[in-house]
Amino acid sequence: MVPELRHLRYLLAVAEHGNFTRAAEELHISQPTLSQQIRQLERAVGVPLLDRGGRAVRLTDAGAAYLPHARRALQDLAAAERAVHDVTDLSRGSLRLAVTPTFTAYLVGPLTALLHTRHPGISLSLRELPQERMEPALLADELDLGIAFQGMHLPGLAASDLFTESLSLVVGDLHPHAGRTAPLPLGELTAVRLALLTGDFATRVHIDAHLARHAVRPDVAVEATSINALTEIVRHSPLATVLPDALTRDRPGLHTVPLDPALPARTVTLLHRESGYRTAAARAFTELAHEYTKGRCDRERFEDVNTGHPEFRSG
Repeated sequence: MVPELRHLRYLLAVAEHGNFTRAAEELHISQPTLSQQIRQLERAVGVPLLDRGGRAVRLTDAGAAYLPHARRALQDLAAAERAVHDVTDLSRGSLRLAVTPTFTAYLVGPLTALLHTRHPGISLSLRELPQERMEPALLADELDLGIAFQGMHLPGLAASDLFTESLSLVVGDLHPHAGRTAPLPLGELTAVRLALLTGDFATRVHIDAHLARHAVRPDVAVEATSINALTEIVRHSPLATVLPDALTRDRPGLHTVPLDPALPARTVTLLHRESGYRTAAARAFTELAHEYTKGRCDRERFEDVNTGHPEFRSG
């Protein structure tokens, strides 16, 4: 007997939950049916794959060796199905994209609009994920592309640089530093009450590391999980924040104040799985993202027309 694909899906579900009841609920089948199907799989391969003797169901040694191959087979099948339905002329297709939260505020909108204008037949599934969750999702073939930051990526991922992002102090009209053009010495930041992202955000980790290197202890009055919330707080109060410079563009009531020493610039990258099929939609978006961020399309979105200094420097 040759194992069927449903057997592999059932095994993965039981291994994930460690419990037949919860796995059966997820699969929308009865527990006796699930148990029967797993036993069919075990008869097909000739060895027990699950240890049912304890409180939780665990993989046997043979099951632990078998599971990665089962998962890979299902991923390859899903990729094959997408390849069959992929249309190279981009009259239809789908793209699964994830971005870290920072980019939702200023990059997702323009890129989505450009994708829809160029290729209206492509449907976009967009997820906002921290980078530590995005990278495993890419490897598991749950995503086609991810926009994140350069660094040590998980093995099996490839990255292409898009642009470098700089961060500055951001204040509103009510703040004493509104309109200031001279850099603010970092040591003076201790006298500035701040509203910052929580430590769950890579941006906050980046800020805290820079301040710690210079022995600066910030006065954090507000922590938030939304960049839009921070910009509204800053716009309507004397609090300040630290965010990417690009967020202040075309946003009335917000002013950027450079810091000295400045926070190190971060390189933004486009991530994808090294192996596996890349759909025409993913290839098209990759080209579009590089074109947009290098300024060959809508250059005025990336440059300060008054100073000629680019807000983003292509990576």
